[in-house]
Amino acid sequence: MTLWLSAGLLFTFAAIAVVLFKWWDLKCIGVTPVHTFTFIAILFTSGLDVGLIMFPLTEFGGYADLAASPEYGFANPLAIEFGFWAFLIWGFYFLTCFYFCVIEPRVKFFDIPLVKVINNVVIIGTCAFTAFLLLVNLPWYLPQIGDGESVVPTFYLIVMLAIAAAVYSSSNIRYVRLLSLGSSWLFIALIAMMWGQAFLTDNGQVSDFFATAGLIGDYFTNLHQFMLPLNDYHEFYLYWWFSWSIMIGQFTARFISGLRTWQVFLAMLVFPSLAIGIWFSVLYYFHAESLAISSFVNLAMITVGILMVINSLDSLVRLYTDNLGLTTQRMGKPMYFVFNFVALAVLTLLFQFDFLQIQWVGALVIAIYFGCFGYILLQKRAEVASIQSSPKENTLDFSKIEYVS
Repeated sequence: MTLWLSAGLLFTFAAIAVVLFKWWDLKCIGVTPVHTFTFIAILFTSGLDVGLIMFPLTEFGGYADLAASPEYGFANPLAIEFGFWAFLIWGFYFLTCFYFCVIEPRVKFFDIPLVKVINNVVIIGTCAFTAFLLLVNLPWYLPQIGDGESVVPTFYLIVMLAIAAAVYSSSNIRYVRLLSLGSSWLFIALIAMMWGQAFLTDNGQVSDFFATAGLIGDYFTNLHQFMLPLNDYHEFYLYWWFSWSIMIGQFTARFISGLRTWQVFLAMLVFPSLAIGIWFSVLYYFHAESLAISSFVNLAMITVGILMVINSLDSLVRLYTDNLGLTTQRMGKPMYFVFNFVALAVLTLLFQFDFLQIQWVGALVIAIYFGCFGYILLQKRAEVASIQSSPKENTLDFSKIEYVS
């Protein structure tokens, strides 16, 4: 599995370099362009899930334990956490977003019946894994319910309600956009609240924030260390990111509103990384200084985490139902809701009982990457080589489109 993952990573980085070299200044236009801020909000909230909120505080200590994990010795725990979540790995999303916006309309690889089935199996499986992550992390954040370690019926109820809300939201694209913007603003409010508690009170000073955030510099000076898996846990993360990459690219590509390729690249690597860097710096300060997190803040973190799960799931449910023609227009809203809710609930339980693993999904995505590349070389090489603009139908209609805000 490590060799397969390493091959996928090297191929991905090489493909990103080729895209930037060949189409650096190409104007990218999706089928449903939105304002740039809305695009970034959709990208950020669709491309992240509850792990962003819930994982760091449980992981900093492990990255600092060099006796157990000496491979982390080249950087501090904050830089390691940042490296597992930010910057370089968002290049996966850039590659697939560009591909689905500019290349796939000419190639139609994902219209091949077998590929379509596999791709949607990946999407549905990753949706369920997102709900599973919420389920298994709730005991740590809500120790008041149960014994603080076990998954109790209340946690199953919370996750099922989140799945139900996501399926309902996915039934209308307007809900997806509004939830993306709302989640983004609530996340910003959460960061501001915890930042103020840490650096505007007796707990610390503003200079402490900049000193803490400066620790992320270890990531950039050791960027090469993150290009291949450091250990099994990093491998898990990388497979997880691969499992998300195709569907996030496929979903976000439709919303690009005339950005140049290099602007899309910077938008997808820089803006999410800034937010992640600030958030992780605040959390790391709480961890390093052993600051207590109040019940109100803890509840706010849980709320934002659940909203991120709903936001991620509704985007992906919308994607695979559109791909498979399982729309509300075809099925009717009641049947649409029941079918998707039951499917995701069952798959979430399969992850809970170890019948599924996200590494398998990520490995399947890497196989799709290689399959697509081979198909282009054998069948569509000339069409791809001649690309000089976004698809003509998007370009022709671009000036007439009223942006969706």
